Amino acid sequence: MERPEEAAPARTEEELQEIVEEYEGKTRRLAGRWGTFVAALAVAMSLYHLHAATATFIRHVHLTRHLLFVLVLCFLLYPGTRRSLGRTSPTVWDVILAGLSVAAMGYILVDFKAFVYRSYIPTTLDLVFGIITILLILEATRRTVGAALVTLVVAFLVYAFVGPWLPEPWTHRGYDLVRVVGQLYITLEGVFGVPLEVSATFIILFTIYGAVLETSGAGKFFVDLALALTKGRRTAPGQATTIASFLLGGPSGSGVATTVTVGAITYPMLKRAGYDRESAGGLLAAGGIGAVISPPILGAAAFIIAEMLKISYLTVVIMATIPTVLYYFSIMLMIEFDARRMSLKKVEIAAGNTWQLVRRYWFLLTSLVLVPVLMIIGFTAIRAVFWAIIVAAASSLLRRETALVTARRATVGEGRFRAAGGGLRLGPVVLNPSGLITALEGGSRQVLSVAVTCAAAGIIVGVVNLTGLGLKISDVIITYAGGQLLPTLIFAAIALWVLGLALPITATYIIAAVIVAPAITKLGVSELASHMFIFYYAILSEVSPPVGLAPLAAAALTGGRPFKTMMMAWKYTLPAFVVPFMFTLHKDGMGLLLQAPWQTVAYTMTTAVFGLSALAAAVTGWLIRRATIVERAVLAVAGIVLIYPAALQDAVAIAAVLAVATIQWFTRDRVTT
Repeated sequence: MERPEEAAPARTEEELQEIVEEYEGKTRRLAGRWGTFVAALAVAMSLYHLHAATATFIRHVHLTRHLLFVLVLCFLLYPGTRRSLGRTSPTVWDVILAGLSVAAMGYILVDFKAFVYRSYIPTTLDLVFGIITILLILEATRRTVGAALVTLVVAFLVYAFVGPWLPEPWTHRGYDLVRVVGQLYITLEGVFGVPLEVSATFIILFTIYGAVLETSGAGKFFVDLALALTKGRRTAPGQATTIASFLLGGPSGSGVATTVTVGAITYPMLKRAGYDRESAGGLLAAGGIGAVISPPILGAAAFIIAEMLKISYLTVVIMATIPTVLYYFSIMLMIEFDARRMSLKKVEIAAGNTWQLVRRYWFLLTSLVLVPVLMIIGFTAIRAVFWAIIVAAASSLLRRETALVTARRATVGEGRFRAAGGGLRLGPVVLNPSGLITALEGGSRQVLSVAVTCAAAGIIVGVVNLTGLGLKISDVIITYAGGQLLPTLIFAAIALWVLGLALPITATYIIAAVIVAPAITKLGVSELASHMFIFYYAILSEVSPPVGLAPLAAAALTGGRPFKTMMMAWKYTLPAFVVPFMFTLHKDGMGLLLQAPWQTVAYTMTTAVFGLSALAAAVTGWLIRRATIVERAVLAVAGIVLIYPAALQDAVAIAAVLAVATIQWFTRDRVTT
């Protein structure tokens, strides 16, 4: 029985934050001196990394400092138990763990030159502090990400020790505690490997950038702009949701946060238009997770792709361009089909004039454009985002309501250089940098869970490299797939889905990159395509049943049934996630990654558009009119056939799609069931 649809209650800022933290990890609300100390430490962390973006550091030293900030803040902000969540100060154990973090990281820095040469013959102190570091990372992971990743890391650690007692093909020589700790703690192939390097160089700068935009009010402007661009159409609520998710989600880097933020504004409109709770939640989740795969700012895994393959981040952005266009094309197509299938009502949207909005707040868009432009002219991604942060902060001063630093005239009696009403007196002017401080603090807070995930994943990568497990698993996958590419890709997709049930996107990608990617590349697929395949399917895990975080957050917002919301999110994203098969099954598919001649790019994009259109129509059951069962079957088969770029079968499939469209056009006035 359908539930009555009561009016959607307005959500307060605190309630929205509660929903986000429910799925991304709850933190304490520290007060008093502890609150001030943690805020100052978070600001210091952001300032240090901004400085590091323009300075030269020894890599290992920089990563040690990064992990030091991360561990201390994690233990002070994330509660160890549910009982301690409501505290406004950390517990004694939290302080002890933070102190141990200082000791373990400080030990590396005190005698660094001698430390780095002891990976094969670590001293007793090296072993002690190495074990402490690994245990601290596991505890920080448990607090921020959950027990699933901890269990997986422990399983890999056990595997490093018990290799001689395992059956073929899993057996290996086995390693003692000295060798394992030396590999994971002292070298750059464990905790301080590529994942943590990406966190310390790329990801934190982008979280600072996202926090600067959020604090300056760019998020509200993006949503207002999306509403203004789409108003006046029956599909406006759905399209506005998707466009706003794209604009807002790139800087935020979080599918859950984007889903909740956009949903708080657009769900009432979706509801009035005629969307049920689950369909609205599915659309919100699809838009939110799509932002993580969208240029110019992709998710954290994209930076790791660049580092693992030793290519520029700009190359990753270029490769993601057409798949992103196809992703949003399929969602927009489904919105159009749903508007007719569900007989949605036209909703009046109270939005300002597009040009007036752009004319008033154009500067909030400049930094978004600046990132790809600077990379095109030769800047590294690190330098590009650094200058984007500077430009975003400086341009916010153009209007008082967006300014990160505000100014007012000093009153009589306010001392020079003395805090006054939250500001600082400089001559006759009092500056209030509260917005800038909030942004810098927020940038550090937002990187914590990702950084801990990268450190934990580094342990897994270190064990895989030490034991050769990646090659063993790739051989097993290829053997079970009979040496055929399509079954191998299907097994890889299933493996990524299973990993994604318990792990965040970044961890899923990193683990799959070392144990699944070799299987795909062994069958002739390029490394670029293999890693992009893994990247997209790692993201798909965020919307997949039974534990898709973005749909669960959307269901909490809309009041819909969680599992049905996940299935609706899958409906909106499923056609677009056919694209990874398109660029891996055949070498011409590289055209979709813009890594082929323009003729191949044009051909593969054309067949992809027809294929996704056919699949979208088959899934929604609507093309020009409601489709019959036979028509849906024809469209589904045609869409699947178009996955593999082969001229003859593509021509037959496209002809089938056009035939169904023609039949529907001439029978559009006839109601079918």
